[in-house]
Amino acid sequence: MSVREEHRAALRALDDDPAAVRAYLTARSGLPGPRANLELIGAFADVAPAGLVLALADSPDEYLRCCGTVGLGRLVVDVPARARTDLLRVRAAEGSWRVREAVAMALQRIGDAEPATLRSLAASWVDDQDPMVRRAAVAGICEPRLLRTPTTATAALDACAAATASIHALPSDARRDPGVRALRQALGYCWSVAVAGDPAAGLARFAALRGSDDPDVAWIVRENEKKTRLRRLLDPPDVPSR
Repeated sequence: MSVREEHRAALRALDDDPAAVRAYLTARSGLPGPRANLELIGAFADVAPAGLVLALADSPDEYLRCCGTVGLGRLVVDVPARARTDLLRVRAAEGSWRVREAVAMALQRIGDAEPATLRSLAASWVDDQDPMVRRAAVAGICEPRLLRTPTTATAALDACAAATASIHALPSDARRDPGVRALRQALGYCWSVAVAGDPAAGLARFAALRGSDDPDVAWIVRENEKKTRLRRLLDPPDVPSR
C-alpha cells in the first residue's frame, strides 16, 4: 500500500469525525517546515466528503485551506457548479503561495478528468483583471501530463500568449505589483512546458517573442531558454550522417 493509499484509508475511517480529520491533517502536514505533505493533501482531496472540503477551503489554517482547495478540484468534476469554480478563483488571488499552488493542483485534477472544463477555466481566467488569477490559469494548464491532448496543448500556448501580452500592455510602474511579478515568474517556465507540449506550433509562437525589446518579455524568454525541455527543441543534437 502506498503512502497516499494509507492516508486515504485513515481518512475514510475518520469520515464521521471532522475534528479528528482536521487533527490528522495538521499533525502530518509537514509544517512548519520547508515542504508541505502533498501526498496527504492529495489523499484528502480524493476521499473527503464535500461538506468538509468546502469547510476546509475556507479554513484560516493555511495547510487545511490547501487541502480544501485541492479538494475543490474533485468537487468541480463530480458536480460542476459556478460557486465552486468561483471559490477556486478567490483562492487563486490570495496571499498564501501554498494556497495558490493548491489552486494549480485543483485545476490539474480537473484537467485529468474533464479537459474541456480546464480549457474553459483557463481561457476565462487568463483574461481576469487580477494577475494572480492569470497566473493560476497558466500554472494550472501548463502541466506536461495534460498536454498530451492536442486541444489542451493549444490552449496552454494560448494562455501563455495572452498572459504575456497582458504584461506587455502594462505601464512600467504597474509591473512592480507583486501579482504581476508572480505572473512573470510563472511565465518564466510555463512557456517551455507549453512549447514542449506542441513543438510544431509552440516553437513558432515562442520565436515571435525572442526579438521583443520589452524587458519583462525578454526576461521570460531568457528564463525559458534555460529549461532543458526547451533547449532540446531549440538546439536538437546533431544526427551523425551515415
